[in-house]
Amino acid sequence: MPLRSAARTNLVDLVIAQMESLISDGEWKVGEKIPAEPLLVEQLAVGRNTVREAVRALVHTGMLEPRQGDGTYVRASSDFGAAVQRRLRRAGAIEAYEVRASLERDAARHAAARRTEDDLVTLRAALVERDRAWQSGNIAAFIDADVAFHRTVADAAHNSVLADLYGHLSDALRETLHSVVAAPVPDAVRHQLDAHEAIVDAIEARDPEAAEAAVLAHLAEGMAALRDQPQDGTDDGMHSGGAAHV
Repeated sequence: MPLRSAARTNLVDLVIAQMESLISDGEWKVGEKIPAEPLLVEQLAVGRNTVREAVRALVHTGMLEPRQGDGTYVRASSDFGAAVQRRLRRAGAIEAYEVRASLERDAARHAAARRTEDDLVTLRAALVERDRAWQSGNIAAFIDADVAFHRTVADAAHNSVLADLYGHLSDALRETLHSVVAAPVPDAVRHQLDAHEAIVDAIEARDPEAAEAAVLAHLAEGMAALRDQPQDGTDDGMHSGGAAHV
């Protein structure tokens, strides 16, 4: 969605609304840097102070994050997502993972009952991309692909509230996955290709019980790995053996 020139009375609110739309519509993605201030001023046809006030307001809500000497980045896709992030910062890693696990389990059950043929195509493509990212050895790409896979499962459940909740939670956890989910375990456990294939197979077979069982087996390994990790943030989550299990 292109930026539009704002020409009404309450310019700050209009600019805020436009920026929120760009974020929620995915034009400005979580983790990406937004355009520099001079470009925003030019595209919006408003003053520098108006742009600064709008950015400051979105920083206050938690949707944007300024980084000294680097620019401003999208931190959350909505003010609700920002609230989820604030709450997670006060939670322990295991508590946050347990909530994510509950959503993944229910998403898989519903997806098995409600999936469409198009959902299956998207799930298989996400599975391939996840494996490709693993083979590349790029930890950040693997985490992104793994999160994308599970968000695809959530989408296949055809429950918009569940999908939104999972999306916000996974966005909030993305920053910490490097440090809280890695463990000195064999690569097969990190990769978990068979476990993720089992989830898709159960969804394809329209078997909610098998889908839930596959998710629970996958999550049990992750939870065990997480409990073995130090919870003080000192582990950087990167080991020479491969990407982190997520």
